[in-house]
Parts: sequence; C-alpha cells; structure tokens
Amino acid sequence: MTDRLPNLDSALTTSTLVGADANKPKILLLYGSTRERSFSRLLVEEAARLLEHFGAETRIFNPSGLPLPDDAPADHPKVQELLELMQWSEGQVWCSPERHGAMSAVFKAQIDWVPLALGAVRPTQGKTLAVMQVSGGSQSFNVVNQLRVLGRWMRMFTIPNQSSVPKAYLEFDEHNRMKPSALYDRVVDVMEELVRFTLLLRERPDLVDRYSERKESAQALTERVNQRAI
Repeated sequence: MTDRLPNLDSALTTSTLVGADANKPKILLLYGSTRERSFSRLLVEEAARLLEHFGAETRIFNPSGLPLPDDAPADHPKVQELLELMQWSEGQVWCSPERHGAMSAVFKAQIDWVPLALGAVRPTQGKTLAVMQVSGGSQSFNVVNQLRVLGRWMRMFTIPNQSSVPKAYLEFDEHNRMKPSALYDRVVDVMEELVRFTLLLRERPDLVDRYSERKESAQALTERVNQRAI
C-alpha cells in the first residue's frame, strides 16, 4: 500500500513498467464536466495517480472556459492549450459522464476542436487511448462505446480494456478519493494496460505506419521537387 494510493496493493503491481533510463510516457487526460464536484474529473484524477505510479507523466486538461467549436478563433488561449497538450501526449485517457445516453457536450467539444492534421502533423494519429465513463444510474456502456468510435475516427489506438463506473456518487468518499471496490480495480487494470501499450507502440512505430500515407507523402515530395525544377 502507499499513502498516495491507499487502495492499491503494491505487492500485486509494479512501478517499474518504465525503465530507469527511459523517457516517461506522456499521458493526457480529458474529462467531460465542469461541475464543481465532477465525477468524471475525480475519476481522471484517480487515473492520473495510477499512471504516475506506473511511471508515466500526466497532464489533465480543464475544459472550463473552452469555447464551443467554431464559436471563437483557433488562437483562443484555451484552444491553443488543448492543441499543445494533444501534440505533447503519447497516449490519452478520455472520461465522460453519460448524459441522455451519450457523451457530454463538454467532452465532445474538446475533440471537435482537434483537427485531423495541424500542418504536417497529425495530432492524435497513432497515440494510445483508454476510455472511461461515469453514470448517475445503473451500469451502462453507451459512452465508452461512443468514445471508441470517436477514438478510431481520430486515428488512435484504443486499448481493449475500459472502465464504466455506475452510480458514481457512491464510489467516491468525502475526500474525493475512489473507494476500494472491483470498479477501482478495473481502473487499475486499464491504466496499467495503457502504459504497456504506449511503451509497445513507442518501440514499434511501424505498427501504426500506413501505406496510403507513405504514398501520399512520396507524391507530395515529388510535386515539390518538380515545382523547384520549373
């Protein structure tokens, strides 16, 4: 056990997933509510503690103040902050509350600000992704299923495991820490798996290398060379 992770049995986990000489995996965490006591935020904060235990570096984006997509210029400070974090990260955790059977507008707005390409850089392609949701009612997988579709559209590698926390208001104590339970253990599973897959893809970038994009890049290079020759 550790003071920072009182519900984690350290004898059954390892904090040596990342070698002593290796760069820490950079993980960005997004949540989908601006409420003062946002359970998606509390779950993300719990996830960040676990990721750091497994050797990752984490950053959490606060969506408060982010304008609606297309309702402000792209140089808005909150938009720029989000885009910089997107490019900084190697992997991501997405967590949204379930609203009317779907992800929240707060969460979707964050992804809608992210283009598939920023100049020559694809800000999400090939990055790992873990998906989670919180619900006010009984168990549901509506949001995590939608987040998987969204992650695939953003060309991310979504790991097999996921976390769905029903009746989230019962799962956190007065100190806003997640209580010990099988639901907490699942969050541990997901974060451990995310770090492992992130390290795997770092070592094997060819696993997400695409023929069609290599062909497109080669054609673009040929066109530039021909233009210089004119």
